[in-house]
Amino acid sequence: MPSITQLARAELRDLIPYQSARSIGGAGEVWLNANEAPTAPDIQAACTALNRYPEPQPQQVLAAYARYAQVPAENVLITRGGDEGIELLVRAFCQPGRDALIYCPPTYGMYAVSAAANGVSALTVPQRANFQLDLPAIAHALDSQPVKLIFICNPNNPSGTRLNRADLDALLAMTRGRAIVVIDEAYIEYSAADTLAGELPRQPHLALIRTLSKAHALAGIRCGFVLANPELIGLLAKIIAPYPIPTPVADIAAQALSAAGLAQMRQRVADTLAERAALQAALQQSPLVREVYASAANFLLARFSDGPAVFQALWQRGIILRSQENAHGLANCIRITVGSHAENDTLIRALRQLEQTP
Repeated sequence: MPSITQLARAELRDLIPYQSARSIGGAGEVWLNANEAPTAPDIQAACTALNRYPEPQPQQVLAAYARYAQVPAENVLITRGGDEGIELLVRAFCQPGRDALIYCPPTYGMYAVSAAANGVSALTVPQRANFQLDLPAIAHALDSQPVKLIFICNPNNPSGTRLNRADLDALLAMTRGRAIVVIDEAYIEYSAADTLAGELPRQPHLALIRTLSKAHALAGIRCGFVLANPELIGLLAKIIAPYPIPTPVADIAAQALSAAGLAQMRQRVADTLAERAALQAALQQSPLVREVYASAANFLLARFSDGPAVFQALWQRGIILRSQENAHGLANCIRITVGSHAENDTLIRALRQLEQTP
């Protein structure tokens, strides 16, 4: 009799799942591994009618996010975090066993996982040494297989890099009529001028991934968005779950997108940027650190002389960071979320202690 695993789809048997910050574990008091906001917003859930199914696309949230993103409501689809948007795009545009997508490591791991889970070939086009797109290599990959999607993260995770706007424009030009360009803007609030939302009317093959998890400090409610032209949104709406947004999530999201909620978010971003600058300066003074890369997000990528040793030593002290040791080109690198002033200070004091360890 075949085992349960043998009955599963072949491509899933050897699939290595995405390792989220929580699944990796750790026991500590300073959590700087998931790019979360260090404090929760001042929001109170008030919904009580939980015996009824929610709106498939809560209109109050839809309208509020459209106003915030400065796009028409017809250009918005609400999803269960940004990850569902990624999954929907792969399912909508890629035929398993035939089509391919492109992603550019080092970058967010769910693009490759969603491809593998859906039987879609994932072509890797590594970024250049300066964490910018390799456009000639992308053009070559486009010609090598039937590519339907290209996933780009801007600002990029885990490097924090802002991608060159001219390169993104060139990518949109080379893919017009050939593939959907998906720009993951999970961290866009920390570099607001880089959004491509204004390009949607001119770029029918452009889709943006957004989330309330980062700057809006609502990682716990799993609320995201896809921004795209109405035709593309309509295709995704055909395959999304019937009731993807729970009523309490819609209630909290609407509050976060109110004038008061957005004011809180903008102050939170300003505070994070100030803390990021201070943390970067402190890291650069450490003899354990070889380089701290410029970041346009709420985290820093630092290359250490011995990244695994520093990561493990801090882990044992209850300071949980995110090792990038196995990411493309990131040996000895650690990604560090910008935490509160107290959390960042605890990290730096621990590094000072490690510097004095024989």
